[in-house]
Amino acid sequence: MQFAKRILSLAVIASLPALMVGCGGDDGKNGTNGSNGTNGSNGSNGTNGSNGAQSLITQTVLAAGNAQCFKGGVKIDSGVDANNDKVLQATEISQTTYQCDKSAINPQMNFNRIATIQSCMQINATCNTNDVTAAEIVAASTDGMTLVYTDSPKNQIGFVNITNPNSPKAIGVLAMGGEPTSIAVKGSNALVAVNTSADYVNVSGKLAVVDIATKTLVHSINLGGQPDSIAISPDGKYALVVIENERDESLNGGVPPQLPAGKLVIVDLTAAAPTAWTTRDVDLTGIAMLYPSDPEPEYVDINSDNIAVVTLQENNHIALVNLVTGTIVRHFTAGSVDLVNVDLTDDRPAVIKPVEVQSARLREPDGVSWINNEYFATANEGDLNGGTRGFSIFNSMGEVVWDSGSDLDDMAIRFGHYQDRRSDAKGNEPENIELGVFGDERFLFVNSERSSLVFVYDLADPKKPVFKQVLPATAAPEGGLAIPSRNLLVVASESDLRNVAIRAGINIYSYNTQAQKYPTVQSVNRADGNPIPWSALSALSADANNPNILYSIEDSFFGQNRIFTLDVSSKPALIVGEIKIMDSKNVFATSGVNAGLPAFTNAELAAMINADKSVNIDPEGLAKASDGGFWIASEGSGAAASAASMNLIFKTDSQGVIESVISLPAEVNALQTNNGFEGIAEYNNSLYLAFQRAWGTEANPRIGIYDLASKTWKFVFYPLDAYSSQYAGGWVGLSEITSIGNGEFMVLERDNRGGPDASIKRLYKINLQTFTEGETITKTLIKDIKPILGGTTGPLLEKVEGTALMANGDVYIVTDNDGVNDHSGETQLINLGKLF
Repeated sequence: MQFAKRILSLAVIASLPALMVGCGGDDGKNGTNGSNGTNGSNGSNGTNGSNGAQSLITQTVLAAGNAQCFKGGVKIDSGVDANNDKVLQATEISQTTYQCDKSAINPQMNFNRIATIQSCMQINATCNTNDVTAAEIVAASTDGMTLVYTDSPKNQIGFVNITNPNSPKAIGVLAMGGEPTSIAVKGSNALVAVNTSADYVNVSGKLAVVDIATKTLVHSINLGGQPDSIAISPDGKYALVVIENERDESLNGGVPPQLPAGKLVIVDLTAAAPTAWTTRDVDLTGIAMLYPSDPEPEYVDINSDNIAVVTLQENNHIALVNLVTGTIVRHFTAGSVDLVNVDLTDDRPAVIKPVEVQSARLREPDGVSWINNEYFATANEGDLNGGTRGFSIFNSMGEVVWDSGSDLDDMAIRFGHYQDRRSDAKGNEPENIELGVFGDERFLFVNSERSSLVFVYDLADPKKPVFKQVLPATAAPEGGLAIPSRNLLVVASESDLRNVAIRAGINIYSYNTQAQKYPTVQSVNRADGNPIPWSALSALSADANNPNILYSIEDSFFGQNRIFTLDVSSKPALIVGEIKIMDSKNVFATSGVNAGLPAFTNAELAAMINADKSVNIDPEGLAKASDGGFWIASEGSGAAASAASMNLIFKTDSQGVIESVISLPAEVNALQTNNGFEGIAEYNNSLYLAFQRAWGTEANPRIGIYDLASKTWKFVFYPLDAYSSQYAGGWVGLSEITSIGNGEFMVLERDNRGGPDASIKRLYKINLQTFTEGETITKTLIKDIKPILGGTTGPLLEKVEGTALMANGDVYIVTDNDGVNDHSGETQLINLGKLF
């Protein structure tokens, strides 16, 4: 439907009479009056001016599904009616704008992770291998039943059967004769960009054409340089391969120019046989303001007009290329952003403080995706001197129409996934970006490499993205692929560090009617509007009276330890409060003498007590005290001669101010190793401490009982299960102790392995109502929680660190994400229900 509005021009002509005054003569006699002159004739009227041209506006109602306004809206065209026919012809339109209907997030449909498959499963079914594998870029067969991904450490591609996406199967690999860098699918074939370069100067590469069904090489095409990304046009006529010819980061500080320069290779795919495909090069030199002689193209995407958008990351530049003509139709700088309220400091130990500002940070975009033929989005990872920690949306003229600012960093902090050790670099580091249309909804998926999150945005209006949800991924997600025909999203994660329980793999998510399963914990805002920073939850404690309140604490990864208040009545649970542990009364500073410990040196005090009197300890156990305060068990580092490294108990008031410090007996302290206090519980005026592992030559770890009245210690020994993981060199230990009443306690026993290597994650019950000092006690299995952890559909997380028994009888467990250091950042807070 069209509406026309006519704008009329008005002309007003006014004339004013002229007044003439004459004076002069001498003072002589008066002269005679002269005769009156005759009036002149009136002038003729001027001709009427011609009518001005009319300006017209037309409005067209857009239905849902429109490329510009996906939920519908209005298209507004305007221009001058040059032929005066009162109709705005297409040739007369000078400006077009859109007013899109407001995005409305659909709460009935959500993305949820349904499976994770590790790339090492191509070697054996249980990943019992130390070989490093990866899954970096992923593509799917045309029917969406087979995934094909790049595994650069192994110089191969891998195949995964997802006929049942809840149970993906590794079905083989194919050697590439070089490093596969990217992959795309045309028909029955996978097109793989393969780097065969000898070094950074002698560059070479090929495009390998692979039959997906038979897993065989069909043909290879020389590319004349080191390739990176590849994309295939929607009509299947063209492939565009980015030839990055990346720089040597160890040469001259990694600063360009470092030749040879990068370029693009267009592969014409119209011939039926790959052997008949031809190539054309596109020169990119001389277009960027930064390092114009050394373009380093990074990522590419192609729209339905066969226009490719190419990011030149190190050059901070973007080019649009017509694949039909092989010419650059437009190019422009990616620009810069002023970062506000971000954390720019890598503290050791960490402190997350998003209060800093950095001006004119270059975007340096990495991944890129067309939204429609007019708009595209970039993931601004950064490299040399940039990285704005977010993503941007450009129009095809090179204008930024929207930028996420610090939103992704803020959300990584809110969800406990922020890695402080990347604060001085690129924060959450958005790596790649993918568009997916699922029914009547259009989404943008942004992969955060350092926070291992996938941010999902609704794109009803490409100029106004609306955040929908966040998804957990295995460490370092890189490639993303939407498979709308199967309601699936697939994300490949490349980090593989078996020694810290990280295996590379593929994450599979389903768009379904279930409620969002992640995050399980998030924080509310502080008074300044920034989210409460949190991570590394190392313990749990219940509120004795309120079944909706849990307490947790952060461990030694952070340098200003805090106690958190969690409201579990919400889904996800909300961190609604934070209590900084303080030595305001100088109790800790003088406790060396008062507790019978060696006096603290100035260096020890500086390391453990901050200038503001907050403390830097290693809280591994937390118990809500009967008087309303808190008991905190701090694990030592194993140096018995140093007071600052000892296992200590701190008593605080309800505001976190330290009231007393308790140490171990000297003879026990002399045995200590770095696997000390891991849990604390209060019962019947005594404290119960779980030691993680055996000390010295002892066969089993201790459980310490400290009588608060007599201030004396007693100890028993706990019989650990035998280590049974397929991974050699690990251990089993205690992680938590919780009073369940009547002198009985629930203890958490686990090995230090995750993923396919995990074996022992169990809750046991012990009875300490009566005991003989020095005895080895008995235990009774309460629940094997390994299947529950595996039920999260991600890699089984190693560090279950906290347990709590709520006032209503529910039992909670929580995992520790190690401050997102050598970890995906995923935290699982799980209600096990009533176990007693």
